[in-house]
Amino acid sequence: MTDVTGVPVDVLRTLFHSDQGGHEQVVICQDRASGLKAVIAIHSTALGPALGGTRFYPYASEEEAVADALNLSRGMSYKNAMAGLDHGGGKAVVIGDPALIKSEELLLAYGRFVASLGGRYVTACDVGTYVADMDVVARECRWTTGRSPENGGAGDSSVLTAFGVFQGMRASAQHLWGDPTLRGRKVGVAGVGKVGHHLVEHLLSDGAEVVVTDVREESVRRVTDLHPEVSVAVDTDALIRTEGLDIYAPCALGGALNDETVPVLTAKVVCGAANNQLAHPGVEKDLADRSVLYAPDYVVNAGGVIQVADELNGFDFDRCKAKATKIFDTTLAIFARAKADGIPPAAAADRIAEQRMADARRP
Repeated sequence: MTDVTGVPVDVLRTLFHSDQGGHEQVVICQDRASGLKAVIAIHSTALGPALGGTRFYPYASEEEAVADALNLSRGMSYKNAMAGLDHGGGKAVVIGDPALIKSEELLLAYGRFVASLGGRYVTACDVGTYVADMDVVARECRWTTGRSPENGGAGDSSVLTAFGVFQGMRASAQHLWGDPTLRGRKVGVAGVGKVGHHLVEHLLSDGAEVVVTDVREESVRRVTDLHPEVSVAVDTDALIRTEGLDIYAPCALGGALNDETVPVLTAKVVCGAANNQLAHPGVEKDLADRSVLYAPDYVVNAGGVIQVADELNGFDFDRCKAKATKIFDTTLAIFARAKADGIPPAAAADRIAEQRMADARRP
């Protein structure tokens, strides 16, 4: 069912009448000449211009794309707040298979739409978009990060994303086992693409035993060719059931923690790079009931957004790495708040982020 504008009623209900709404602005973009269909969602600018990546994905429907943009942009508000950035949350999704429809013309058209927002939204890379794509978008839009060093950017943000997740794992180890090292711990990494393969390097350097899986055989081979000591699970279902697993790191798409996976997890810690790992809000309690420590995804995977935000001030890698190192302290503070308030870590992180945004809105 739609309203008089043709917008599905459930989308409007989400925007105006649900806890998942509260977005300041949602822009539906279409350029017939290039085939562009995109959604730009700005959740909050309380802390500053909304910042978040552009996801290029073959959604099953336009409604699914809008829902993803809403969820992802809301998550970016919380991520940016917890990362200590002066940015609100936004996200864009481009509808379609990037392997089939991505073109220079389409990216330029998308850049014009972002530019039309006058700096309220700053874009970057996400699933399906890369540094080379942002270089094209930047030709039409100065509010573009994640560009190549040759074009004034910082390059691949997955390097610091992985580093931040590693800091979150160290904090989890400190909280649970009293020592901020992964030496001797068995860590399962689901997804060894952009971020996951960098995370594996950190884990091995720290002395961890690593098990990996990925739907792409070439991604697994890239890891095992360099590190034959890394074990391989046939799929994620097998990985989460691995005997003796200490830490599970979801590093692919969201929804990894759900009613089917949580009951069979063997790991005592979940800490990974994937966004929106909790399939629904009740999952965080299910994890707590099983004494599984969950490091909130949007806290530990903030290294990438720290990097792209720094581009706006003239990128400095050492400065960014120093900020990403603080993810260790932030994660520990969340665990302490969760214990003090008697709530799961995800809820504790939300409270801290919401307080920062609320404080910023006060005159």
